[in-house]
Amino acid sequence: MAETNARRRVLITGATGGIGSHLATALAEDYELVLHGRSPDKAPEGVDLAIADLSEYDEVLALMDGVDTVVNMAGAAAPDSSWDAVLAANIIGVRNVLEAAREAGVRRVVLASSNHAMGMYDRYEQWPVYPDQLPRGDSLYGVSKVFGESLGRFYHDEHGLDVINLRIGWFSEDPLAAEEDILRAMWLSPADCTRVVVRAIEAEVAFGLYYAISDNPNRRWSLTNTSLELGYRPQDSWTSLPGAEERIVEGGAPVRDDWPRDS
Repeated sequence: MAETNARRRVLITGATGGIGSHLATALAEDYELVLHGRSPDKAPEGVDLAIADLSEYDEVLALMDGVDTVVNMAGAAAPDSSWDAVLAANIIGVRNVLEAAREAGVRRVVLASSNHAMGMYDRYEQWPVYPDQLPRGDSLYGVSKVFGESLGRFYHDEHGLDVINLRIGWFSEDPLAAEEDILRAMWLSPADCTRVVVRAIEAEVAFGLYYAISDNPNRRWSLTNTSLELGYRPQDSWTSLPGAEERIVEGGAPVRDDWPRDS
């Protein structure tokens, strides 16, 4: 990795969550990391967490000292999250992160969006899906991610803040644990997660909406702009794992009517 990467100070919010904790380990060698959490009780042994409630603006601003890039992984993460949960974490919290980044002179914010921002296309099996299509959240969680993308667009247009939105697929160590074709199709391996986040930090493009999934042959979501604009090259596929066997369905295997419940 380029020498300049080691000089970047990167704040990872939600560093005790599933993806955040993975990135806290995977990026530690190449960046100066500031790891945020909401509760000191969740800090791994030997890890110093910067404690803040993202719904409290002054606490968020205090995280930004000297930060070059914010990788915002904090927030309500379940598709069945309640309105109160997404309001505090995914709407007020994201606004506070963007505003604090602007005030502190941060160069770039990488926002964790989600496939659920476009999930109604999946429910009704209207594939393929491209990043420039009209957003169609499949839940209050999905709608909150659409809000974050739109707010990021405003902060880029109005204030010149770099904002990279990653529509993250299904992050899992073991995609074979799921029987649903759609989940395997949107699998994002831990290693590919690291790759796409590094490219989101380093790429020259200053704004965009990008799907972040692995190189799954049955995927329905375009990675073209992720590849061309970010330089992301996924290297993993669920079909390459021992015991994996794809059942090819022309047009894509059906999705259950209550998607995304329990996804």
